[in-house]
Formats: sequence, structure tokens, C-alpha cells
Amino acid sequence: MPQYVIEREIPGAGAMSAEQLRDASRHSNAVLAGMDPAIEWVQSYVAGDRIYCVYNAPSEDLIREHADRSGFPANRITPVSAVISPLQKLQRRAVVAVMPGAFPRSEAAGTATPRPR
Repeated sequence: MPQYVIEREIPGAGAMSAEQLRDASRHSNAVLAGMDPAIEWVQSYVAGDRIYCVYNAPSEDLIREHADRSGFPANRITPVSAVISPLQKLQRRAVVAVMPGAFPRSEAAGTATPRPR
């Protein structure tokens, strides 16, 4: 499933209270409940006057539909091309320790994980 990062420009987002963020989350989830079940909100990051949301969805059109229905802006939608993390090396080592040969040698060393398209 393709993954996207959505940049939402929301003035004052970083100053929103926990209650305001919870209310926004509830509203977003209520809108998602009435949409195609293939769209999934993974998580969001609040930074300054922006909220960066990570979604799994079969198309960018579903992301835009959610933005339209929810009233939240989707100023920029970017497909995720790879995911990197310092934890990947540790996770792969654990799998290789339990299941030798589970990953090609380069993957066991902790390289970036490409996202399926």
C-alpha cells in the first residue's frame, strides 16, 4: 500500500492544547470512518504552524477527499519513497538471529527499506 506524508499548514498548530489536538483527531477519525476503508491514518507530527500526517492509501485522490471532507488543508502530499530508521539494523539483526537467511546480506546490515508502489 502506498504511503504519503501530508503537510497541513495550520497557523498556531504548535500551540494547540492536548484537548484541541484530541478533538481534531476525533474529527479526522469520524470522517475516515465514512470513507473507503483502504485509507489509514498512521500518525502525525505537530511542528510550528504545520502538522505532518502519515497516511497509507491506494491513491492521492483518497487523501484529497479526506482533506475536503474534514476541512483540514492538504497543502502538500508527497509519496513516501523509502523509510529509514536507526532501529532497522537492530530489528533485522533480531530476525536474522532467529531466521538465518531471512534477508539478503545487504538488508541484514540495515540499509533503507524501499516502499512498495
